[in-house]
Amino acid sequence: MKRMIKVAPSLLACDFAKLEEEIRDIERAEADLLHLDIMDGHYVPNISFGPLIVKAIHTLTTLSLDVHLMITNPDIYAPRFIESGADTLTFHIEVKNNPMSLIKKIKSLGCKAGISLNPDTPIEALDDFLHCVDAVLVMSVNPGFGGQQFMNSSLGKIKYLKRIKEERTLKYTIAVDGGINTENAPELIASGVETLIAGTTIFRSKNRALTIQRLRGNKEKA
Repeated sequence: MKRMIKVAPSLLACDFAKLEEEIRDIERAEADLLHLDIMDGHYVPNISFGPLIVKAIHTLTTLSLDVHLMITNPDIYAPRFIESGADTLTFHIEVKNNPMSLIKKIKSLGCKAGISLNPDTPIEALDDFLHCVDAVLVMSVNPGFGGQQFMNSSLGKIKYLKRIKEERTLKYTIAVDGGINTENAPELIASGVETLIAGTTIFRSKNRALTIQRLRGNKEKA
């Protein structure tokens, strides 16, 4: 059976002065979901936005909201982002001494739980939690800034996650974020990626619908 590849535009790369227009355009381009990067200026050097903006985005679209917490205290803020409309809430393994407690908390609030790791973090750090998360997000750049170059070292992590998923018959989806474009997407998909997160590649494209289709591997459809 052919895997369904999802494309999640990273809204951080859009024109926030035209937020509703940008979301409508992404909907017309047949994106599968929206990826929202939450940055606190502490865990990563940039600051993005908080629950109020997530809530506003939630009122503008029926697309699922994939909220990525790049923050130091995800356990404190998780409930507020879920209340604001997050469908999946992903936090970083690097900031939690007890990831299992946060995974259970997120799920108890009716939200899907995701876990992410940075390029320098060994993939084995996730082993004890793969059986209970809904998504695993591999960062293929150092988090905090858009427009960076993809790190090829991420491919090994993706292949590892695919192998473990198949061996243990687990249900998490494998996502990748950072430097994703139409050139490297085919190799990522072949390695096991199921959700491609792309910001600059999509929002700077002159034909976003065609770019999204090409990320999926459907070159013939505009």
